Amino acid sequence: MTDQVALPWPGSNGPRPGAELHELMTRVAGGDAAAFSSLYDLTMPRVFGLVRRVVRNPAQSEEVVQEVMIDVWRTASRYDPARGSVHSWILTIAHRRAVDRVRSEQSAVDRETRVAARSVDPAFDEVSDTVTNRLEVEQVRRCLGTLTDLQRESVTLAYYNGYTYPEVAEQLGAKLPTIKARMRDGLIRLRDCLGTAGGQTP
Repeated sequence: MTDQVALPWPGSNGPRPGAELHELMTRVAGGDAAAFSSLYDLTMPRVFGLVRRVVRNPAQSEEVVQEVMIDVWRTASRYDPARGSVHSWILTIAHRRAVDRVRSEQSAVDRETRVAARSVDPAFDEVSDTVTNRLEVEQVRRCLGTLTDLQRESVTLAYYNGYTYPEVAEQLGAKLPTIKARMRDGLIRLRDCLGTAGGQTP
């Protein structure tokens, strides 16, 4: 896999004034998927650049960027223009997500090292983490079941098998724009499902 990363939506024709970004953000807060696509298109290059510098790993950087944009979609209504530009707000989310990923990876390495260094029963927090992770996996599996076959195949290849968008398109014998559209729609549906499922957790 190369460092070349395909954007899930077509590239923009250039920067737009902050006022238009603010208008897009307002529409995204209202659930406008088309506005979200445009906002993603305009902010993705800077978001990926920041994440890539922090995370380093190209594949993980792609994953973090998708997490960032899902956060933007879910929390757009919280954006306050009085506290900064749209770009600044999104980049703040991106930096936090990237740092969290680095810390999470390091914690996983440290935990594996501790487990390998001793032959006693696992600590409670390790058991708790395992249970929580399994519950999250089951939740994701249930939500994947709500997608269409084409959306599910695209998302599974990208996020579980580590394929890039061009590689997903090649595997499924579909055109790249079609794959990008599947991924966009699939992520939006997953966001809605996970949000609902999360709200049902006691």
